[in-house]
Amino acid sequence: MPRQVDHAGRRRLIAEAVCRLADERGLEGVTLRDVAARAQVSMGAVQRCFRTKEEMLVFALGHIGEQVMERVQARLVRSPAQSAGTALGHAVTEISLLREEHRAEARVWLAFVAQAAVSEVLAGTLKANYATLHEAFTHLIAEAAEAAEAAEAAEAAEDADGAGRLDARREARTLLALADGLTAHVLIGHLTPEEAYEVLHAHLGDLWERSAGSTPRAEAGPPPAGPAPDGTSTRGRTRD
Repeated sequence: MPRQVDHAGRRRLIAEAVCRLADERGLEGVTLRDVAARAQVSMGAVQRCFRTKEEMLVFALGHIGEQVMERVQARLVRSPAQSAGTALGHAVTEISLLREEHRAEARVWLAFVAQAAVSEVLAGTLKANYATLHEAFTHLIAEAAEAAEAAEAAEAAEDADGAGRLDARREARTLLALADGLTAHVLIGHLTPEEAYEVLHAHLGDLWERSAGSTPRAEAGPPPAGPAPDGTSTRGRTRD
């Protein structure tokens, strides 16, 4: 019987080879031949999975995005009862790629961002990814702000006019831009991962202070040095 080929698994294998090569050489150094050698498959196998190099790069970019989102989902599943504010903090920390173990992934991600400036297809993929994240962040910010307003209204009925209500879509755009900026600043050594985490934590704290005059427990995820056992902020604690 002919051997069954796991095409989905092979495409992922090739995408991982693309990412390793991009980390070592940048995207300019990624060729179909080198990808085949790194993935330990034939050139024909690569060409059967992807008709062009650009198609292969688009898939690899999507593969990185899926890995990040899987980590976000895993964090949320581990703490299903957390607030929207805390969920947002965990999510933005993961996509910022601040931890040392995600440094290679950050290099590859920024290489794709740079290439997207001259590739409409890659730019389209990135814009779709950002649109998905923007919607998710908008939803979490709006949910957290509503919870803050409800708590404030319970304590002071005169605040029911909605003063201080956030523009969730605008705040989501700001948070996405901050996350990308922190990725770059840590990668080039302008900020340490711990300093970037503090910037993120301070921004989220300010976000909730502007929400309805109250500050729900919103954390910027675990700091790069490692999460606290209870998932709360390590500010003021001794890091591992």
